[in-house]
Amino acid sequence: MASPLAPALAEIRALLLNGDRLVRGVASGRMRNMTPPWRRVELRPVALKAGAHLQTIAYDDRQAHTSNAAFGPAAEQAVDALLALGLGNWHVETLDTTVQLRITKKGEAMISRTAAAAPKERALDHDRAKPRLLDPADPFWRAVGIADAEGRIKPTRQDKYRQVEEFIRALDAVLKGADLPEDRPLRVVDLGCGNAYLTFAAYRFLSHVRGLAVEFTGVDTKRQARERNTELAQSLGWDGLRFMEGTIAEAPVDGADIVLALHACDTATDDALARAVAWGAKYVLAAPCCHHDLQKQLRAGEPPAAYGLLTRHGILRERFADVMTDALRASLMRQAGYRTEIIEFVPSEHTPRNTLLRAVHTGAKADAKVIEEYRTLVAEWGVTPKLSVLLGTDVGF
Repeated sequence: MASPLAPALAEIRALLLNGDRLVRGVASGRMRNMTPPWRRVELRPVALKAGAHLQTIAYDDRQAHTSNAAFGPAAEQAVDALLALGLGNWHVETLDTTVQLRITKKGEAMISRTAAAAPKERALDHDRAKPRLLDPADPFWRAVGIADAEGRIKPTRQDKYRQVEEFIRALDAVLKGADLPEDRPLRVVDLGCGNAYLTFAAYRFLSHVRGLAVEFTGVDTKRQARERNTELAQSLGWDGLRFMEGTIAEAPVDGADIVLALHACDTATDDALARAVAWGAKYVLAAPCCHHDLQKQLRAGEPPAAYGLLTRHGILRERFADVMTDALRASLMRQAGYRTEIIEFVPSEHTPRNTLLRAVHTGAKADAKVIEEYRTLVAEWGVTPKLSVLLGTDVGF
């Protein structure tokens, strides 16, 4: 039942300013004839070194704006300013109650109050145990179709969101303490970018979170992908991000400091690694997809004595080919002067293709043992890795 608005807003105000009981508040939408500057606003209490503060995260169509105000006059001023903007929906949770306010077209209040079934817990840490590198409510997630209009990750896109988030985390790990160019923008290329979820996220992270000047290029063979992704980048106002139509091997890109490839299919991952080596890219992160090439070679050949059990059954041959392909790729990258590691970048429940090859160019010459192990393995199994062909050798460097 509708009721006067002023008392309802006063109740919301009191709940938001009760630093001892507030869990969180969310405001969205707009009142009739009002145009708030924010699409969504989130509030929660945080414990800072300077004492308890009310944290406000306000989202426009491009980014999130975070501010902290000490409980008392500063927080009162911040809340009063928000209440005056004309936001049409408020959702406030306290330790024992949830209050929801919807403002009607007539300017009246539709308010509901629900008692919590059990006392709620509050997360007061300003820096949480494993903070998201990119806020799930960042507007770009909505632009690329990962989040809905309310800034929530879609249930059908949770796995893709987690893959991209963890890939960015792996990228962040190699950049910590890295020697980055100071006299020009950082050049990054995403090879085989497809719908460019990773491309947009990596650009946002590097340019916004890390504050780097970036020239970012996404490459894909599909014209539709280039046109769609270019339009999205322009709508976000991201001038440092461009998309190019072409194959991984032949796209007219001059070079890169960082090369990314997320789930490039079969030998497309080899194309990406070879292109990175040719450019002398400092950092390479590639998450392979299927491994059909070596599977076919194993099926057509004879395994070494006593190893037939590894390839006799199709499912085991497929898994063994996955392991062998990536092991040989890692060896070839080491022989090309890269310090290389293979890690699990996301739990298998989010994707079975959860292996990440992460390489840093050092220029160091490969150890003789590495070359000998590589030669022995390919000779005994009678295989020729696609990457070795692309790099111009089938026996190492």
